[in-house]
Amino acid sequence: MSLGAIIPAAVNPLVTPGPLLLNNTQVLLSPTDPYLPLEAGWALNADGMYHVAATTFMPSVASPMIDWWFGYVTNTDQYRQWHPKDHIYSEWQGPHGNSTYVGGSHFVHEMIGGELQKLRISFKEPSAYFGDNWKADLKAQNYSTVICGRVGLWTGPGYTAIDIGHLIHLVRDEFMGIRMRSRFWLGDIDLLKGVGPEIRAAIVPQNLVKGLVKHTSEEMSILGGFLPGLYGRETGTGAKTIDSGR
Repeated sequence: MSLGAIIPAAVNPLVTPGPLLLNNTQVLLSPTDPYLPLEAGWALNADGMYHVAATTFMPSVASPMIDWWFGYVTNTDQYRQWHPKDHIYSEWQGPHGNSTYVGGSHFVHEMIGGELQKLRISFKEPSAYFGDNWKADLKAQNYSTVICGRVGLWTGPGYTAIDIGHLIHLVRDEFMGIRMRSRFWLGDIDLLKGVGPEIRAAIVPQNLVKGLVKHTSEEMSILGGFLPGLYGRETGTGAKTIDSGR
């Protein structure tokens, strides 16, 4: 079965602009054009990975608030603020707090695409995706921070999960707020490193692919609505902008 045969023509990589390969993440930092043809939607790449994109403007939000949030959100009550309808359960393993969340894993239950998804997000150093000079490269293109991680299906028991993809949330400073450029690559499956693209693509849950654009746009919009106030109350700084410590 060909790749084109297992997805609708409307999102076929032959006719949809801008599917981005995981090994081309530097394209997101293009100095000539900050945004790509595919900023909201999904497409199937030639390597069998689904590329999912969502972009959300978050007024009155400053980039340090985003770093703080990912180190803050751990338990279910905190997590449900982020999307009261779709977010169901949350727990955390590993480093977290105001100093860092990199190296920690967020275990969640959430509704995406109309079905319950049990996921593990393992947060990674940005250098794994953007190289050792990532801080300077981001700053040169007016990005202030980036959140990177591995996405896994949380299968249990305990904290067992099967990694199936990657996420990147790029935070770009804009007038009166930030823009969150979210990217996912689904289909990089640890247990199936040697299989062909058709098999890789067929294993990824379709409801996860199709529902992720809507879910991500909603949760980031909701986050933007309450984060400035929460950040000010919890840190005692108000909603003022400070330099990111990362």
